Amino acid sequence: MLFTSYEFLAFLAVVFLLYYILPRKAQWILLLVASYVFYWLAKPTYLIFILTTTVTVYFATMWIQKKKDRFEEAFQQKKKELDRDARKALKEQERKREVRIMVGCLLLNLGILAVLKYTNFAIHNVNSVLHLFGGKELPFVNLILPMGISFYTFQSMGYLIDVYRGAYRAEKNPLKLALFVSFFPQLVQGPISRFNDLARSLFEEHRFEITTVSRGLQRILWGYFKKLVVADRIVIAVNTIIQNPETYSGGYVFIGMMFYAFELYADFTGGIDITIGIAQTLGIEVTENFRRPFLSKNIKEYWNRWHITMGSWFTDYIFYPISVCKPMLKLNKKAKKWFGDAIGKRVPVYLSSFVVWFATGIWHGASWNFIVWGLGNFVVIMISQELEPCYQWFHSKVKIKGNPVYECFQIIRTILLMSCLRTFDCYRDVPLTFKMFGAMFTDFKISHFSGASFLGLGLSGGDYLILFMALCLMFAVSLWQEKKGSVRETVARKKLPVRFAVWYGLLIIILVFGAYGHGYSASQFIYNQF
Repeated sequence: MLFTSYEFLAFLAVVFLLYYILPRKAQWILLLVASYVFYWLAKPTYLIFILTTTVTVYFATMWIQKKKDRFEEAFQQKKKELDRDARKALKEQERKREVRIMVGCLLLNLGILAVLKYTNFAIHNVNSVLHLFGGKELPFVNLILPMGISFYTFQSMGYLIDVYRGAYRAEKNPLKLALFVSFFPQLVQGPISRFNDLARSLFEEHRFEITTVSRGLQRILWGYFKKLVVADRIVIAVNTIIQNPETYSGGYVFIGMMFYAFELYADFTGGIDITIGIAQTLGIEVTENFRRPFLSKNIKEYWNRWHITMGSWFTDYIFYPISVCKPMLKLNKKAKKWFGDAIGKRVPVYLSSFVVWFATGIWHGASWNFIVWGLGNFVVIMISQELEPCYQWFHSKVKIKGNPVYECFQIIRTILLMSCLRTFDCYRDVPLTFKMFGAMFTDFKISHFSGASFLGLGLSGGDYLILFMALCLMFAVSLWQEKKGSVRETVARKKLPVRFAVWYGLLIIILVFGAYGHGYSASQFIYNQF
């Protein structure tokens, strides 16, 4: 059931009405039922997997919490009788017991994700090796991939690790944990929420407040504008280019990668706007996942603004644990001894970052193109960090830092660099991506940028005019938010006729200029596949 389908809008209307009609104590229970109905409508067998994750995480966290409580009670009674080393030894023994429970649950759930998502990828690579030696190739297996499994698995594993770390206590009510795992607006494409952030408002009782509901509806409307007017229109030209690489080479590759950048941004952020807006109409606060990434001046800043919850998840649960683990600390000492402090201290950062970006790539898809894309980000970021002294020297000599023209150059440079890396996402084939990237320079023709060429990509002159105006509006909104804050807050301070004109006008634009597919059914969100 797509966010952009009539069925989903009807489903959402029913949930919304019941949410504010039923007793407030039953609101979170209604959301749990609605979430499981939503998932069941996608495919009934999907429920097996999300239930497995919920049940195993619930029992694992409750087991860890009980062990923590029992140990703390016993420890408080004994600690006066023990010296420092004995207390430390007892804590270490308890930690190891809790680690075994946590690791067991992690391996089970990440194992399910790995089997469902990466089995055929592994078979493909094994077959490539067998083919070289003339061996019999293995058959591929037909496995289902539950909707949003990467998102709810990572969200659940983050909760498990936080309980183990003692960040907060385990949730005793299994139904509340089930709602946290399955909250339906987040299932399609995130964001990846933390339990202590989402639970604050997810389980609270909420009165109907017209201001809160209207702000949520406005956010939903903005999300549909991005998705239907921009993403679902420009995707036609993107598919025409990337699905016909022999015909559309040279300058078309540049056009395709830039169009894809706009499509991906409008599609993903539009979906997140809808998610956050739905939650807000219900009085629930969901973590922001984007902060105007196309205004970034470098790739590191870009990733601090793009898919924020995914980046923080990898940082907190992979980067930091690896960089401070005992083997890494030992390697750090050896590296400093072998190569000196300047190089040695970089080893943990480089290795941890490499693992993070490899994991980021493979998380996005079971294909080498995503892995190369992830490692490409790693290489560029590491080079940028190493060249930081050069940048500082340059800025000290040439006083252009903070200059609007130079900042514009930095933004354009970042967009181009990220778009180049995203060509691996476009073509989904590593050799072909390199070939097409090279063709931008070897087969470049000015004629590729003519009006006739653009009109040959499946879009009319009217479509391009709508796209241009819509992208200008999106850019203007981003600039306003960056400089002056929330556009919704600004509009809310205006008189009623102005507010009505803005939001009713946006609704009319979506209805009139939205790009609808066959049977007036919009396309699926890109990140639903992850």
